[in-house]
Amino acid sequence: MREDIQFDTEDGTTLRGWWYKGSGDARPVIVMAHGFSATKEMYLDDFAEHFHGGGFDVLVYDNRALGASDGPRPAQIDPLEQISDYRDAITWISTQEGIDPQRIGIWGSSYSGAHVLVVAANDRRVGCVVAQVPLVDGLANARRLIRSDMWDGLREGFNADRVGRRNGDEPLTIPVTWKDSPDEPCVLPTQDTHDFFFGPIQERATTWSNEVTLRSVEKFIEYIPGASIDRISPTPLMMVVASGDVLTPADLSLEAFERAREPKKVLVVPGGHFDAYVDEQFELSAPQQLDWFRTHLG
Repeated sequence: MREDIQFDTEDGTTLRGWWYKGSGDARPVIVMAHGFSATKEMYLDDFAEHFHGGGFDVLVYDNRALGASDGPRPAQIDPLEQISDYRDAITWISTQEGIDPQRIGIWGSSYSGAHVLVVAANDRRVGCVVAQVPLVDGLANARRLIRSDMWDGLREGFNADRVGRRNGDEPLTIPVTWKDSPDEPCVLPTQDTHDFFFGPIQERATTWSNEVTLRSVEKFIEYIPGASIDRISPTPLMMVVASGDVLTPADLSLEAFERAREPKKVLVVPGGHFDAYVDEQFELSAPQQLDWFRTHLG
């Protein structure tokens, strides 16, 4: 059974999502959110239904300022705020009737795959974590995506945005991905990003907006979630890596995984970043992710 839910974060922001709800007492639960600018309708329901069918309650919510959730700053994506929201989501679901607060798993993909690494390293309420195609180093990742001759202009944009905000101007914004031409300035310039966001998913994710603040990009570049990976243990970590991923490159993820301590597992699936959500890659990885949660949460 899926219910529409909402809960407030510590700073009073209302987040909305779905609760895939089981029956009985002391039920294990998995908490999930999506990646950079993405909304829960972008295939998180498929993963949630699979986990729920395997015996878990699942809480899926939209990150603040995205989808159905509120946010004081539209189009603002702040990794530290999203990390805090994960922990508030854990608090909310762990206090609901029938949930076992000793059996909480977290799941994230892409940008939220980064967040769950940090949450698991710091919040010992987490009993198990799955990070799918995660970002591990914002600067290293950005250097793969942004041409070297564009960095000076980007830094100047960050500085101008800071001055403008101090003067009371509206924050500068930038498209998430290009729409008509790969030469358009954007945050995620890969072909598969364009094909994902402007493909059939639009029929499911009607609230997605192709815009974020420039400040979101600055925070992306400064974010190093992989620095926390060796502190996740003894919480069990599973990482799913797409071998052809050019958005969160596979070699960066695998290098970070080597620094993680046991218990840990890596699953390498074929294809690119967005292939991990669908078709053969989903059929390959989702059951193994479920097995990981069942093994460590019971």
